[in-house]
Amino acid sequence: MVEIIPNGVYLYNNHVLINDDANLTVDAFNDELKRHHEAPVRQNVLDPASARRQTIAHGILSSHNVSKDEKALKIKFDALASHDITYVGIVQTAKASGLSKFPVPYVLTNCHNSLCAVGGTINEDDHVFGLSAAKKYGGIFVPPHQAVIHQYVREMMSRCGGMILGSDSHTRYGALGTMGVGEGGPELVKQLLSNTYDIARPEVVAVYLEGTPAPGVGPQDVALAVIGAVFKKGFVKNKILEFVGPGIRSLSVDYRNGIDVMTTETTCLSSIWCTDEKVQEYYTIHGRPQDYAPLAPGKTAYYDGAVRVDLGRIESMIALPFHPSNVYTIKELNANGEDILRQTEIECQKQIDNPNLRFSLTDKIINGKIKVEQGIIAGCSGGTFENICEAAAILDHQFIGNDAFTLSVYPASQPIYYELMKNGAAAKLLETGAIIKTAFCGPCFGAGDVPANNALSIRHTTRNFPNREGSKPGNGQLASVALMDARSIAATALHGGVLTPATELDIPEVPKDYSFNRTIYEKRVYNGYKKPVTDAELKFGPNIADWPEMIPLTENLLLKLVTVIKDPVTTTDELIPSGETSSYRSNPLKLAEFTLSRKDPQYVGKAKAVQTMENRRRELIRKEEGDAGKLGLDPVLKLLGQTDPQGFIRKTSLGSAIFACKPGDGSAREQAASCQRVLGGCANMAYEYATKRYRSNLINWGILPFTMDSSEEFNLEPDTYILIPGIRKAVESGREEIEAKIVAGNEMKTLKLYLKNLTKDEREIILCGSLINYYAMTKNRV
Repeated sequence: MVEIIPNGVYLYNNHVLINDDANLTVDAFNDELKRHHEAPVRQNVLDPASARRQTIAHGILSSHNVSKDEKALKIKFDALASHDITYVGIVQTAKASGLSKFPVPYVLTNCHNSLCAVGGTINEDDHVFGLSAAKKYGGIFVPPHQAVIHQYVREMMSRCGGMILGSDSHTRYGALGTMGVGEGGPELVKQLLSNTYDIARPEVVAVYLEGTPAPGVGPQDVALAVIGAVFKKGFVKNKILEFVGPGIRSLSVDYRNGIDVMTTETTCLSSIWCTDEKVQEYYTIHGRPQDYAPLAPGKTAYYDGAVRVDLGRIESMIALPFHPSNVYTIKELNANGEDILRQTEIECQKQIDNPNLRFSLTDKIINGKIKVEQGIIAGCSGGTFENICEAAAILDHQFIGNDAFTLSVYPASQPIYYELMKNGAAAKLLETGAIIKTAFCGPCFGAGDVPANNALSIRHTTRNFPNREGSKPGNGQLASVALMDARSIAATALHGGVLTPATELDIPEVPKDYSFNRTIYEKRVYNGYKKPVTDAELKFGPNIADWPEMIPLTENLLLKLVTVIKDPVTTTDELIPSGETSSYRSNPLKLAEFTLSRKDPQYVGKAKAVQTMENRRRELIRKEEGDAGKLGLDPVLKLLGQTDPQGFIRKTSLGSAIFACKPGDGSAREQAASCQRVLGGCANMAYEYATKRYRSNLINWGILPFTMDSSEEFNLEPDTYILIPGIRKAVESGREEIEAKIVAGNEMKTLKLYLKNLTKDEREIILCGSLINYYAMTKNRV
């Protein structure tokens, strides 16, 4: 079904995949070509360095790299995209750093908080701010309910060979020939100020598709199979996935988009696909034929690894809580439900880390069958035209039942909704008892269709992390999500919530004809690109607040470790909950009150206590008082061997820190880092970081991204003090190994910490205390 090839591979003529093993010679290469009915090559093509330049990814990266260094890239993107959880903070930060106009097309969409009622007027106030920013700086404003962010970009902004940066982790447009990268807001700020996205040239992994999917197998099934194969191995982390091979031609563009958007869950950096006449037709239908170009690897391309996918062997899949990689075939789950659900309960209970809350899945087995309470088809992955059409065809003239099971469908854009009304698919769904709603991302992150306590929801959305569906364990609530394809969700709805793979049904033929009604956007979307109204006023609602002061890095740093998370992976949703908390995204102080609230409810209070000590330290310095005893740190300083405590506090700031084994999986929201910083957080410690984007967010908010060796003989525990002497000089000089002193109880030990692979600009940002300070201190680099 899915095979991982860990070593390098050659791809010849986009057809023959050949392992670059120790025995590969030109003769062996030609033998393999002959086996695939390809003519032999007459010259030595076995040169990985030159063959790497034959990948699609290499060509696109090189055309956007403004440095002269092929290994250290400085990328300028063609366009930017944000939604209403992130764009206020981005615009505010860029404005404080000298923004005068948007230098590239910047799309501000409103699809994350358009239905969230928490906080009174604050959601709509932010939408008003977004429109005023689009007018003032020359942006594109997509009003609420018009489209989810990624569908609008697919329809209106993508182009073959282009690159788009988005402040959402699922920024993926590879199937349309556009490399999309999802990052935290500060990376967009850099682009708005005409600076660059700096990254070491990433490795490229081929995803070789062959065969044709069976009836009833949809794009989510393919995506989950790939995620299940690669995620836990970290095989494609921070790499680019390049989709190649003959299987692509069997897939529609909608199908390709559905696979592509889920590549984020593999932890890859970006994705790109070969393009063909189907993509050309897509651009023509959307009124942009000039944006099409054929993309394919060169005659002989070299990849740093490969994932081989036999589409014909993919089955209907399900990803059980609490991760898209917790994958089974639905057939396998139905056959072994008691064992699989029991094991999932045990693993999920560990993640909940609360013995007073019982997580249950085995109670979903009723009369030997697994029954769920809710089905949802929504967002950038589920809400596409073909997914909904096929779900409607499966349910045509049927009835989802009038018991507990419910089905909600969210078309990804108004043009899609319009077409569903024209072709009758919407009417078919309504007649079954399903509910059709407007374009909205809420079901994907807990701001819409929150299930009942202890309910299991099956969703064609992107994630199923703990509590991401909106439940609140602090209030005794637990619910969960399993990811499935729209086709199997429809098959399950057909049976009143009894889990059913679509492959067990006779799937009807579904018309794929689609026309794009561009006037829907032309009559509602504000497009001010290259037309900034510089004297226009930004409109601030009462919840929109500036960032608090963030101090530069001092000579030494004394950290108090306030939270220790020992889960194998920690998601950004656990660091800062999604859902209704995101309504406070434009008020850093209010949003920070929710930091780690579902993982460590005591974190905010403990971090504030350290912040109070730091504020007191700075007050003593301002008053020229040097009494360290007033900070209550005498026992700690004594164990650290500090003979000059007064001098020590003048040169040493105090901050909180967290430890997590592997933090940062999931969302690109920079709030996962900025909220820690607002509360005085100065460092994260980890064995590794789950994604580049989370580590970048830490750096851009002035938080030191330390790593440590997992083989250390002692474990870090809460309330440990960690002194990092000479940290400023270490960062200035680029030192990667730093010795810290730990005080736990009445003992002092040493610990090696690492700051690896920081660029010069990243070191400067940390020294300044944040990206905002960096621009202010370097005279608004624009």
